[in-house]
Amino acid sequence: MNRIAVRLKTVSGSPFSRCLQESGQSPLRRERLRELQVNVGRLCNQACHHCHVDAGPKRTEIMTWETMEKILEWTQDKCITSVDVTGGAPEINPHFRRFVDRFLALGLSVTARCNLTVLLEPEQQDLAAWYAQRKIRLVGSLPCYTQKNVDAQRGDGVFDKSIEALRQLNTAGYGRDAALVLDLVYNPGGAFLPGEQETLESDYKQHLREDFGIVFSRLMTITNLPINRFAHFLERTNQYDSYMQLLENNFNPATVPGLMCRHLISVDWLGRVYDCDFNQMLDLPLGDKPHRYLWDLNTPQLDGTPIAVDSHCLGCTAGAGSSCGGALA
Repeated sequence: MNRIAVRLKTVSGSPFSRCLQESGQSPLRRERLRELQVNVGRLCNQACHHCHVDAGPKRTEIMTWETMEKILEWTQDKCITSVDVTGGAPEINPHFRRFVDRFLALGLSVTARCNLTVLLEPEQQDLAAWYAQRKIRLVGSLPCYTQKNVDAQRGDGVFDKSIEALRQLNTAGYGRDAALVLDLVYNPGGAFLPGEQETLESDYKQHLREDFGIVFSRLMTITNLPINRFAHFLERTNQYDSYMQLLENNFNPATVPGLMCRHLISVDWLGRVYDCDFNQMLDLPLGDKPHRYLWDLNTPQLDGTPIAVDSHCLGCTAGAGSSCGGALA
């Protein structure tokens, strides 16, 4: 077992657990479930350096339609109000569009996490219009408004492709029509915390508007969590310990009430459940119990139950905090 895995298996004595205890918020418990986050596979047309999913063009994990049908059936009589569909590039899953349409038919709001460049794939040329017709909320990855920084994180040429994709989305009405929400995601390019979200959003809007004529709804700042590719980067550059100390030193108890794990269940490509997308990537099952499938859950029994936590959770509570929805405090 490597050093990262060893560190992340000390759940009960993790720095995050100690921070919760010292702030009087231990154990971290669930509130009423209201959202599913479904990872439909790790296949992606990119292989970003910071990707916590470890996604890429060679990944073979793809959710089947049979699994999707089980998720849809389970969702019908539950208290879920929204669904967040992610990947990889979720659009590459051959059943993605049918899956989304079925959620919409159930009256649920749908968010899709889009890497932007997927819109330029040959089979996805109608994607912007397809999204707009259904008023899907989009969360697009754009870690900076400069070509140098984006290409350094996500690969050569990705910035130009992202700009072209954003122009397509703007043409379809995203970022201009209030009903077509286009949020962008910033994450740091190294072992440091994000800047202040409101300030960064202002900078993004100014630069993208002046340089490219692009508009968007809002910016979400997300801290790089020390798992998968980013954790290995920290190890290679001998920054793992100092980064973990940075997160711990900046623990903010005001972020805890807004953590996504309190109201969300993360579902992997096989239908297994986790407290959040980050726990899913570390194979830390829901409530730190043996693996279960979504369709085996009795949701009322989840209310008030403890959430599985470990050292990486410091990434969601450092500074202004972050979950998949950006700053929390």
